[in-house]
Amino acid sequence: MIDHTELNRRHWEDSAAAAHGPLAREHWARTEPCWGLWATPESQLGVLPPDVSGLDVIELGCGTAYVSAWLARLGARPVGIDISERQLATAREMQVEFDLDFPLLLGDAEQVPREDGTFDLAISEYGASLWCDPHRWIPEAARLLRPGGHLVFLSRSPLFALCARDATTASTTLQRPQFGLRRVDYGTSTEFTLPHGETLRLLRSAGFTVEDLIEVQAPAPAHREYAEVSSAWAHQWPSEEIWKARLT
Repeated sequence: MIDHTELNRRHWEDSAAAAHGPLAREHWARTEPCWGLWATPESQLGVLPPDVSGLDVIELGCGTAYVSAWLARLGARPVGIDISERQLATAREMQVEFDLDFPLLLGDAEQVPREDGTFDLAISEYGASLWCDPHRWIPEAARLLRPGGHLVFLSRSPLFALCARDATTASTTLQRPQFGLRRVDYGTSTEFTLPHGETLRLLRSAGFTVEDLIEVQAPAPAHREYAEVSSAWAHQWPSEEIWKARLT
């Protein structure tokens, strides 16, 4: 079995990154954070701590770093890390275009080259939260955070993983068992999704107190459709979810 880090790095370097320039620009241009596939506004979900101004933030699996850009505009001090040079190259182009500057690291979110207790907030939107092994990256997030620090991450819901056999279309019937759900290989990439009970136990074992679990509902009508999941499906069942936790 190919190591998931190398497989996902190739995925983003060889194919996925090529299409992300226009999408990166769209995300960077937003004046308010909007989360997930359905671009749900921060004012509706309340994902972030009430005031992020002055907070040291690590974005784990930052991709084109648009989440870091949103946080920088809100007064935070973000650092982004990603395994894809092409994704980070796009992020640097956006930094120049939008006149924002913050550190971008080429590296693995499961092994971040920063000291213990460096950050106040660790965040991931479809980065480490989907592409990294949660049994590695969540303890790593705990290591990086100061006591009382926040962890926020958005990823696919377990229900999506259970209903999408090949990541192309979410079915209305279960396609795989929930027991044993963890690593899902889709040919050129690997995604990680845990059932809720296992995620809860993992967060607690890493020293976190869970503050919220937000199951995101697609609006009707939606601003965009996706090959892997329709807005009609995600209006009835959650295709993605957001966990909020605090390091005790």
